Amino acid sequence: MKKALLEFCWDYVNERSERLKKQSEELQESLGSETKSSAGDKHETGRAMVQLEQEKLGQQLQEIDTTRGILRKIKIDGSSEKIRLGSLVQTSMAHYFLAISAGAFNQNNTIVYCISTNAPIAKLLLGKEKGERFTFNGKEQDILEVD
Repeated sequence: MKKALLEFCWDYVNERSERLKKQSEELQESLGSETKSSAGDKHETGRAMVQLEQEKLGQQLQEIDTTRGILRKIKIDGSSEKIRLGSLVQTSMAHYFLAISAGAFNQNNTIVYCISTNAPIAKLLLGKEKGERFTFNGKEQDILEVD
């Protein structure tokens, strides 16, 4: 299942990257098609807005590169007793895959939440082992499995 989870995360990142690149291309077209009109201030404001959007997209594309770097670090072969990046964890409340924040993955009616190691629950889980307990949002949970 870890292989399918990792592929799910990669697909999520690649789809997001493609959407951002498409938006960037559309903004570039928009910037190129802006023609100087007699209302010069309006034209300059429009260009400035497009450039701000391009900067935001640039930051989001950098985040995608960082996320890809995290996914490259994940080793799904072999298991670890302690919860770490790439661990598949079953608690008494849910299943988690510690990788990136990519949403819910459903396979054979089992829902696994793909979460970043920076997520609050992931911070509680990191370094723990099967059989340990932790409290999240006032609810005590048991770690049932670590793969």
